[in-house]
Amino acid sequence: MLPGALVLLSAGQDSATCLAWALSRYERVETIGFFYGQRHAVEMSRRGPVRDAVAPIRPDWSARLGGDLVVDISGYGALAESALTGDRAIEMARNGLPSTFVPGRNLVFLAVAAAHAYRLGVGVLVGGMCETDYSGYPDCRRDTLDAMQTALTLGLGETMQVKTPLMHLSKAQTWALAHDLGGDALVDVILEQSHTCYEGDRRHRHDWGYGCGACPACALRAKGWAQWREGRPA
Repeated sequence: MLPGALVLLSAGQDSATCLAWALSRYERVETIGFFYGQRHAVEMSRRGPVRDAVAPIRPDWSARLGGDLVVDISGYGALAESALTGDRAIEMARNGLPSTFVPGRNLVFLAVAAAHAYRLGVGVLVGGMCETDYSGYPDCRRDTLDAMQTALTLGLGETMQVKTPLMHLSKAQTWALAHDLGGDALVDVILEQSHTCYEGDRRHRHDWGYGCGACPACALRAKGWAQWREGRPA
């Protein structure tokens, strides 16, 4: 069992799975979240329910789950305006990236999280970044995160690891990993408590969870669910 980790928890499918992954490996697991001016407050409102529901799935997980911190960086969100922080259409931009791309978001998250981890005496950050289904976001690539890991270690004068257990997994494989970690109980938590939809829709319940069913995040989650359920996790 490893000493401790700080999980970047957004309450989406990926970060909920990463929370379970960390709880299965580390003696103490803290969480951190960011209010960066998201258009929809539902994402932040789901963090507590996800934490509360994941912890009791395994007897030892509740004992390992530590504190949570929410950091307000809404000024950054206004500076790095995107379809996730402003009233813009979700579409492909001229630079070939989706309009949901928030420039440097993961780099900012990791820098702030590393400062908190440093004060906690924790040397591991865990995030749900994934380059298999990363929608073109350059700050989700492992090369980017390796460079950030080096920068954080140099800048803090202590080793800071950035763990990304979903990096090379498809969404179907992420569903499978959740089931391996916590069985049907964890899958149910992700279905009922997590939130992925870019439109903030909690009214419509699908077999894969809540969402509008039309945005790219919903489409990716639904496709992964269908593939996993059909036994094709690739």
